[in-house]
Amino acid sequence: MSRTPRALAAVVLGAAAGLMVSAAAPAGADAVRFTPGAPGAGDPYFPDMGNGGFDVSHYDIALRYDPKTKAIQAVTTVTARATQDLSRFDLDFQGPLKISSLTVDGHKAAYTRSGAQELVITPRKGLREHRRFQVRAVYSGVPQTINDPALGVSGWIPTADGGIMLNQPIGAATVYPVNDHPTDKATYSFTLTAPQDLTTLANGDLTDKRTKAGLTTTRWEMRSPMASELAMVAFGRYDVVTGRTKGGVPNLTATDRAMAISAADAKKFNQQTAEVVDFESGLYGRWPYSSTGGVTVKAGVGYALETQGRPVYDLGRHPGAIPSGDLLAHELGHQWFGDSVSPERWADIWLNEGFATYSEWLYGAAHGGKTVQQAFDDDYATPASDDLWKGKVADPGRDHIFDGLVYDRGAMAIHVLRQTIGDKAFFKLLKAWPARYRYGNASTKDFVAFAQQIGHKDVSDWAAKWLYSEGKPAL
Repeated sequence: MSRTPRALAAVVLGAAAGLMVSAAAPAGADAVRFTPGAPGAGDPYFPDMGNGGFDVSHYDIALRYDPKTKAIQAVTTVTARATQDLSRFDLDFQGPLKISSLTVDGHKAAYTRSGAQELVITPRKGLREHRRFQVRAVYSGVPQTINDPALGVSGWIPTADGGIMLNQPIGAATVYPVNDHPTDKATYSFTLTAPQDLTTLANGDLTDKRTKAGLTTTRWEMRSPMASELAMVAFGRYDVVTGRTKGGVPNLTATDRAMAISAADAKKFNQQTAEVVDFESGLYGRWPYSSTGGVTVKAGVGYALETQGRPVYDLGRHPGAIPSGDLLAHELGHQWFGDSVSPERWADIWLNEGFATYSEWLYGAAHGGKTVQQAFDDDYATPASDDLWKGKVADPGRDHIFDGLVYDRGAMAIHVLRQTIGDKAFFKLLKAWPARYRYGNASTKDFVAFAQQIGHKDVSDWAAKWLYSEGKPAL
């Protein structure tokens, strides 16, 4: 669908030719100043994800959920800064949601839906480099659920009494217009409205809650930069428990009533979350966000996800269950490794999953389980012919970013690094790495260089064997 008012006709014709000519623009050099932003962020695994030409600073997402129709009515405002002189630009937006209004800085803008994911926007005037601008989209419908054979289910997931948004790796664009790549992190505000018998949840701090005419609206603020794959909203019937960790971090947990979790276990879930946050803060440095928590849900996706600040745990196959200490350690460990420090490219995801798995090993060793060495030995005993040893940890391929290749071999690689540089340097690295790249992005190359700097040892042989080579490395 496109909208091309008569006043914009010249703009659209110019944009189609790859440039923007405004009414006031003189002929000659100035006529080619404005050019389109790239339709992708340049990630080889997901070439259509993300976009170029601008940097988003904030998303303000207002969603109203109707349990009768399963549909949402939404208004998303994207605040961004142009990083080039833009004639037009793309946002990622996929599925059947229908746009009823789209403006750039309060003025109607032409737009088209291109391919499976691209929302191509042409403002009425070119956007100068460094200029801040706002895109406001009004839209509605039933969001899409993505079911990728290799990557699993993501996007908007319907539940028995509502729905939940789980975005890793490509689901955010099913719910809101977004620059959907981890390198463009932004702060978020969520305003969620639903019938008053439903609970609404999101990342960040609950800052307001109001009920009027049978509808309850909550306001949530995630003030730390967040990758779109880590954004979360949920509508449904939940029991909410609040508290604080011993370190003073506000802690909000919610348990899906469809899981039939007892009040005692709901409280235990909150307490164990707090305990793991405190334990890992001792290892990795201060908690990166202004609050913590977690959500258990019966969503049928079969996984837990490190949604920023407040992970989601789908334990629907185990009624009455709450997350184990190991699972909490994994998803909460991600808050430093993967959330606060996000991968530069999806090929770097072992930095997320390897450290999260190693967090399980450290937690288990400190709480009566296997030693870290025993955990390593058990995984290393996997025969060399096993699929575990196929592929490269630092370049697993698009369809293997959630395989043991990055989880188990990633954790083993971290343990061998620990043995290489010694415990003193290693535990220093555990705090220094997330502090150095807090709220930003980093690559495998960055990590190897950082480990060498912290350890004062040449780690190139370790990296070659454990990160950049296929097969089972000799010890």
